[in-house]
Amino acid sequence: MANANAEIGRAVKAGDIETNLHDVGTGQPVVLIHGSGPGVTAWANWRLVLPELSESRRVIAPDMVGFGFTQRPAGIQYGLDTWVEHLVGILDALELDHVDLVGNSFGGALSLAFAIKFPERVRRLVLMGAAGVSFRLTQGLQAVWGYEPSVANMRKVMDYFAYDRSLISDELAKLRYNASIRPGFQEAFSAMFPAPQQRWVEALTSPEEHIRAIRNKTLILHGRDDRVVPLETSLRLNQLIEPSQLHVFGQCGHWVQIEQTRGFLHLVGEFLSEPD
Repeated sequence: MANANAEIGRAVKAGDIETNLHDVGTGQPVVLIHGSGPGVTAWANWRLVLPELSESRRVIAPDMVGFGFTQRPAGIQYGLDTWVEHLVGILDALELDHVDLVGNSFGGALSLAFAIKFPERVRRLVLMGAAGVSFRLTQGLQAVWGYEPSVANMRKVMDYFAYDRSLISDELAKLRYNASIRPGFQEAFSAMFPAPQQRWVEALTSPEEHIRAIRNKTLILHGRDDRVVPLETSLRLNQLIEPSQLHVFGQCGHWVQIEQTRGFLHLVGEFLSEPD
């Protein structure tokens, strides 16, 4: 019998961590790494693009440790090294040696760090509204990482994510609030990014000389009106990564894959389909 909760895919053992992930389609594997919003899951982040992306490739979208329906081991220390190790465990469990990586926000910082440490395991890199270089903490990110559960606070967080506020209904805010208070979700989330939050921006950065050494072809996407991770981060990444292209979406906030779904699918699909 199929699981009634669409956010739960299948479980794999990644190292010692029971990991929830979605694994659909066949062909060249692409791994989608979600952001770090309260109550986030891979499915919530990528649900609008999974069906079309999986028509021509194998798409894997995991809940990274500390998020979603992946196991939260007692005493785990969250940080970039932990998440990179978890991603290695996921690829090893799926017997994937060489993948494309698509990282959103926090997931962009993780994808960068992974590509730096394991360049031989990455073919192409897509960074969307990515952290990974230093920037001054925004009000939006402070609201996201400082979230205390309430419907009003979730509405405030989601307003920061979207350029088009009409996307944020009371029903959606209530739905995401309920997701954020599932057992273990808020406890793990509040342990990751406690105040002062500027230090966690820095903790997600990779050294610029390491970013400059990236030789993987890279597509960088950003919403011009992003109030969570500023556009300047992608401008800097485009300067640092020699084989990179940058596309900026006007009238778009932090949710490129949701507010500009067709443009995201077109650009990413074309980029991943180009011959090496």
